[in-house]
Amino acid sequence: MDFLIAAIITIVGISTPILLAGLGELVVEKSGVLNLGVEGMMLVGAIAGFAATVLTGNPWLGVIGAAVAGALAASLFGFFVLTLNSNQVATGLALTIFGTGLSSLIGLSFVGRIVPQFGSVFPPELARDPLLKVLFGYSPVVYFALIMVFAVGWFLKSTRAGLILRAVGENDLSAHSIGYSVIGVRYAAVAFGGAMAGIGGAYFSMVITPMWAERMTAGRGWIALALVLFAGWRAGRLLVGAIFFGVLMWMELNAKAGGLSFLSFAQYIPSQFWAAMPYLMTVVVLTLISMRDRVGLNAPACLGKPFLPAT
Repeated sequence: MDFLIAAIITIVGISTPILLAGLGELVVEKSGVLNLGVEGMMLVGAIAGFAATVLTGNPWLGVIGAAVAGALAASLFGFFVLTLNSNQVATGLALTIFGTGLSSLIGLSFVGRIVPQFGSVFPPELARDPLLKVLFGYSPVVYFALIMVFAVGWFLKSTRAGLILRAVGENDLSAHSIGYSVIGVRYAAVAFGGAMAGIGGAYFSMVITPMWAERMTAGRGWIALALVLFAGWRAGRLLVGAIFFGVLMWMELNAKAGGLSFLSFAQYIPSQFWAAMPYLMTVVVLTLISMRDRVGLNAPACLGKPFLPAT
């Protein structure tokens, strides 16, 4: 029982950052923009949240700082692809490189520092009970991520603004012809996606490992990109997919520690297999995106295509 409880808590914890980043990228892609810079935005958010928390002593201000930093990095991407019509794939990759380098540079001043932790959302007595800890023993960021799953799903399905965003992603010229600002909607979506990725990155530096280390997201931004496609661009499925990837990462950690002996086949599979699996699946997903017309993916029709209004 203790092993199961520990496994659930670990899986939920390591699923949270990719869930946050995936929700942001879901909204971005629903608007018709493909931002491959999720990894870079997560790293920018990780160092911004860590630095803000160290300097202020308040982890909530750290989360806000991470969201702002992620949104600013995403807005830089938006300027190039939405205003200057640069290639979205190339610009997204450049954003990842930029975010990786910037976070490493700023992080040099924070090596060895430790940040204060979040207080408990619920009474601490609840988290002390082994069973209740499964429900009440998480960081506030975890509960925020779960709330955002329902919020994003409701926004896209049941609000006028969500309908406009989906219309822009499906047929930008038609949305433009009836008076909607395609560029404005996409800028807002890109900024939101950056803010969510920034918070996801901050979860690494403030909760999972409350010390700064270079490239601490370890490719989770690429997994978040894959997650959006696996979820079929639906928020509810995104949660299930995040847990699935969380299980894979948990199996990797336990395989390295020799803790998968309860699975008869695990002893024949090296830990490197579990480490590589999420990234192999990511390569498959990116390949499918490039072939979406031939394989029949239900992707937004304008995904990755620049907006070129008729003159």
